[in-house]
Parts: sequence; C-alpha cells; structure tokens
Amino acid sequence: MENVVTGEQYERAQRLHPANYYDAVFNAFVRPNWISGNRFWYIREIRLEKGTGRQYVIVDAEQNTSQPAFDHARLAVCLSRRAGETYSAETLPLGELLFTENGSSFQFKVGGTVWNCDLQEYSCKPIDHMDKPSMDELPSPDGKWVAFVYDHNLYVRSLETGKRFRLTRDGKAYYDYGTQPECRLSTVGERLNNIKLPPVAIWSPDSKMLLTHRLDQRKVRDLYLIQSVPKGEEVRPVLHSYRYPLVGDPHVPLAELVVCDLERRTTVKIESEPLLACPVSPLTPGMQMAGWSADSKQVYFARMSRDARSVDFSVADPCSGEVCTLLREQSDTFLNQDLHNLGETNPNIRLLADGSFIWHSERDGWSHLYHCDGKTGEIRNPITSGSWTVRKLMAVDEQQGWVYITGGGLEEGRDPYYQHLYRVRLDGTDLSLLTPEDAEHDVVFSPNLKYFVDTFSRVDLPPVSVLRSIDGTLIRELEHADVEMLLEMGYQFPERITVKARDGVTDLYGVMLRPFPFDPSRKYPVVDYIYGGPQIINTPKAFALDPGRSHDPLGGGQSLAQLGFIVLILDGMGTPYRSKWFHDISNGKLEEAGGLLDHVTAVRQLAERYPYVDVDRVGIWGSSGGGYASTRAMLSFPAFYKAAVSACGNHDQRLYIAAWAERYQGLYDPDLYKDQDNARLAANLTGKLLLVSGDMDENVHPSQTIRMANALIKADKDFDMLLLPNRHHGFSLEPYFIRRKWDYFVRHLMRAEPPWGNQIASKKAIDKEPIEK
Repeated sequence: MENVVTGEQYERAQRLHPANYYDAVFNAFVRPNWISGNRFWYIREIRLEKGTGRQYVIVDAEQNTSQPAFDHARLAVCLSRRAGETYSAETLPLGELLFTENGSSFQFKVGGTVWNCDLQEYSCKPIDHMDKPSMDELPSPDGKWVAFVYDHNLYVRSLETGKRFRLTRDGKAYYDYGTQPECRLSTVGERLNNIKLPPVAIWSPDSKMLLTHRLDQRKVRDLYLIQSVPKGEEVRPVLHSYRYPLVGDPHVPLAELVVCDLERRTTVKIESEPLLACPVSPLTPGMQMAGWSADSKQVYFARMSRDARSVDFSVADPCSGEVCTLLREQSDTFLNQDLHNLGETNPNIRLLADGSFIWHSERDGWSHLYHCDGKTGEIRNPITSGSWTVRKLMAVDEQQGWVYITGGGLEEGRDPYYQHLYRVRLDGTDLSLLTPEDAEHDVVFSPNLKYFVDTFSRVDLPPVSVLRSIDGTLIRELEHADVEMLLEMGYQFPERITVKARDGVTDLYGVMLRPFPFDPSRKYPVVDYIYGGPQIINTPKAFALDPGRSHDPLGGGQSLAQLGFIVLILDGMGTPYRSKWFHDISNGKLEEAGGLLDHVTAVRQLAERYPYVDVDRVGIWGSSGGGYASTRAMLSFPAFYKAAVSACGNHDQRLYIAAWAERYQGLYDPDLYKDQDNARLAANLTGKLLLVSGDMDENVHPSQTIRMANALIKADKDFDMLLLPNRHHGFSLEPYFIRRKWDYFVRHLMRAEPPWGNQIASKKAIDKEPIEK
C-alpha cells in the first residue's frame, strides 16, 4: 500500500454525508403557499443552539410587506394550555396552515387534531369533524369532491355530505379504472409498505367531470422477486409477482381513455386507440400526456408510438367521445415530447380559448413551442426559435397575451443548462428575460399570474429567494440561504468546469471537487460519478441539495473529496436539454452510456490542465443507468478505468422495461441490441469491479447483476459482488453501502488500507431496512 487514509478522514467524510449536512443549511428552499393572488405564507428556518426552529411568515406582494404570520409565543402558550402538551414558540409543529380569506383565523393540525386559532383572541379550539382527503383520494378543484378507486372501479365522495357514488361498474382485475400499471418501478415496495395511491385521473376545471382510463394489463407478463429475508418470525422466502413488460414483449399496459360525468353519472369512452401506459399512466403528473381545456369543453391527448418515433395530437368531445386528430409528428430518431416538462403537472401543450393550441416540438433541431390552428393543426407561427432550448411551458396568460416559459442556452456566456424564466407573445414577439441572475432558477407563480417567487442558485452559489412582479421587477428578497455551519463542517463549493467533447469542438459542462486538504504538488486519484441514461442529466446545476433528501446530487462527492479523491461529474453527448443533434447521439446506441467516451476525453483534458490529476488512477461509480455505465467503462476502457462501484445496473436492456429501451435503442432486433449487452465484454475486465444490487429491486431486476456476474465467471474474471437484502432500487444513501464504496476506492485507487473498524452513522437513521411486511 502506498498511501495512508486515516480515521480522521473517514470521520470528516461521514460528517459530509448528505443526511448529516442537510441540517446545516437554513432557508435553502422557500415554498410559497398562496392565500390569495397577492398574499402567501412560507416557513422561515431559524438556527437554534441545537437543531432547527421555524417561523411562519406572511408576505403581501401588493403592499411589499413581510411579517410573522402570527404571534408565535402567544400561540405556543394557547396551544400548550389547550392540548396538554408543552410547545415552544421556536419549534411549533403546525405543518400546513389554512387561513381564512380575511386572515382573522387559520387552521392547522397538531398531534392528529385539527385546530382553529382566532388571531384576535389567540384562542385555540379543536375542530371535531373536518373531512379531509386521504392519501388515496384525488380532490376536485372546487374542493367539494374526492375521487378514489375501490374494487377495480372509480368512485367519488362528497366532502360536504359524505355520500359516495360509483362512476364505473365493469372494472376487474388487470382491466380496471384509475390505477397505475404494475411496471411503474415501485410496485412491490408500495405493497409491502402499504402505500396507497390516489386514482389516476384528471378533474375538469369545473369539477364536473373526470378524465381517467381503463387500464388493460391482462396479457402483460409477470416478473418475480424472492424476498429472502421476510420480516417478523417468518423464515420461508416470499415470492412477489408484478406485471412488467420487457423489450420485445408482445403486450404492454394500455390505457383506454374515458370521461366520467358526475352530474349525469355516465361514462363516455374516448374513441381512440389506447395510449401506452408504460412505465406509468399517461395521466400521471410530471409525465402527463393529456388534459382539459380551460372551459372544460374539450379533452386533449398526445399518443406516442411504442418506438417513440411518432406522436399524434388529438382533441375529443368529453360528452360524445368523438375525436379529431389535429397533428402528427414523426422522426427518424426518438421524440422527446413527454419528458421536457418532467416534474410539472401539465405537459408542454395547451388548448387556448379560441380553439388554437400550443405545441412543443424539436422539428427544427431545438426544443421550441409553436402556435397551431385548432381546426387544421397547421402551425400558425413559432412562439420561440433559435439555437437554445425551451424547457417548460410554465403558464399562459391569454388575457394579457403572454406565454411564460423556462429555457436555457439563450444567454451568452452562461451554462446552457441553467433554466431562466422568459415571457413571449403568442405570435413570437417581445421575448424578454425575467430572471437575470447567472444561475439555475426555480419559479412558483401566484394564482393570478401577477407575481412569482424565484429561488436561484448554482453549485457554487447558495440559494437566494426573491419575490418579483410578473414583468420580472424585483419586489423584495425573501431569504438568503445560511450555509455557515455547512462550511464549518468542511463542505466545499464544487468547481464548475468546461471541457471539449470527443469531437474537440462541442463544449461539455460539469463540476469537479478537489481533495481536502489540497496540495497542488501531489497527484490525486479521480472518481468519475456517472449516469448513463439519455433521458436526464446528472450534473447538478442548482445548489447541490435535494429537497426530498432521497439522493445526493453530488454522488457522495463531498465525502470522497475528504478521503483524498478528485470527483468529476459530467454530462456527455447523447443527453438532453441541448440540441436534438446532441441528444440523438444516443439514438440506437445505449452502449455509449450517456457519453462515456466524453468522460474519458474530459479526464484526459483535466490531467493536461491540472498536473495534480492522476490519469493513471481513475475510478468510476454510478447507480441504475450509472451502474450500467460504470461497468461499461471497465469493459470498454480497461486500460483507463482501474476500479468501479456499479450499483443496480441495467446491464442488458433486453431485461429492462420495454418503454425505456425501446424509446432510445429502438424496437427489438437481435442485431440492434447485440452491442449494448455488457456481458458480451466480460472478458475485457482487468481492473477491480464491485457489483451491487438490492434483492427486492423491482425497477432494475437483481437478475441483471446476477447475469453480469455469470458472464464474468464464465470469462474467469475476478470481481466483487454485494447483495443487499430487502433493498429496492435506491440505496445510495445507505451507510453500509457508502462505507463499502469508500473502502473499495481507498483500496484500489488510493492503494491504501481503510482504517479498521470505521462505521458510517447518520442522524437521519437511514440505515433502517426500508421494507416492512
């Protein structure tokens, strides 16, 4: 062993586990809860001597005021007296607040009881009965109804009277109404943890109808998982089955659109071919391919072909089910219609009051919006154009004539992935920038489209949240994230880097973390954190904190830097949010693993630029598509990559979900799918490879890892393998896995022995087994 890695370094690395350092950041996220068109409340985090406190703040955008929403001390006294518990003004656990229109009182929930607080008297009274939607119910826009699924059929319940009405009657197992397909990648975990989902449906704006579907999974084939370590006293392994179509399977889940009318108690079938429902329903928020017109008189939907090379846009009469197909778009390579608005409720499509519609397309080689005729489907005019990318259609103000979008690549000299907010006229004129800062922007509009809250940040710029008027004028700063404690823990701002792609011309954007402490006269090994899928980017653009705390945007980079590694995160050619040409590099070539050759090229450039980058000691790790890519790296570039940690990799797309591989690789053909299989390259392995999988991974089946191991065994190659009992697809934050990953790179890249007896602990107790039975 050449080097020494100390227990102190491991302790520093442990402190920078995300589950530990997230609590050292205050006010990174401001989430406005609008009370009216002008007023909203949010939670301000307060740094206490121990832990985090909170203050509820009300902002009046029209008056440009910000103040505590109530007297926290008085409420704490009142609530403590009435509830029989002691509450502190700094840590009131009120959760969501529901204010009356005049602001004289509000409701909140504490300890399972809903309370009402009169702000004149500061009197707290429990509310005996308050009928609220449960997690498996979908509330209507007017707040009077909830929809739910029971016995394979769709029902509604009145929140005013409690009465229940059945909307469909012929649902049955695997041919039912309002459910998600079992191939949604989390089915088994939801069953075991008794997670209930709301129905898959979209309420009409007037709350009188529901657009839903009858989901046909009758012929979809089963996939199986064996739970070897069931909970409780049971020792016999448990078999779990779920319907999951693989590449080339003849049958996939199909969604037959129907409209349920609450007043008439009727169900109308939309007269169209079914929509693909793989891996999720096309009515799923964030992946939505259908919706309503604002006046509730039309339904629209986009029907993508199985190979994602063509899409139809249609409108339907919800009363008759009659359909008019207005537009068809085709491409020789994959279309990206349904992914550009990932995470938003609505797709990048809108029906307008005059019958025309807004359509999203990459037909000119860039992601843009078009204004189309509602009768012929012909394009009236481009709304946006040029060598830049529209990311999200945020809002349309038809009365004022504005379309609000986010986009990247328009501002010269900036990272083209940064999302800025713009507005533009429907005819494509008067495009203007509303968020001027050189950063990633996260925007939330007021209901009346007069204001918006903008949180902007970069990996090297802590978040700042501001309130702006709709024309972009700054009204006031709300919060500036406090990261002082984080920096005291040893957190480093990642360095933004730009390198050239494999063609020597195209700019690629990434981040790099240097070892701590750093000595430029030394040589440091490199860990490349990669994701190999063409549907998302991996490099964080905002300050690297995940609000859901479900993953680490830096891939453990802060901790690895404390151990003495240079960490690289980069998005190569073949990934989204640039030109269509840039993205199409992946078309039919998933074996390129999201631009793996560009990663090799980038490390070599960095070694020329920075003498401390040791190009002879390069490792790589990733999860899921990154698990595929990291193993691929070891097999495709065995002289370059010396060690890899490959977590839950989809090593052969033939054994992965049909919807993903068939979109990017194409419909199944033996020759087309031959080169992407990692097992074919098993004989190339010369470095150190750790394969990891959870035995209950219903997304990337554990057989993917086992088949890869089998190929390596046949090739007589040494490798390491770790099977995690009762783990699903996401375990990258688990302490045991993290420690094993650190140890692996310390041994095989640092050429040192990890300190004996080190353990990774987390304040968030994330080491608990996630499956309950």
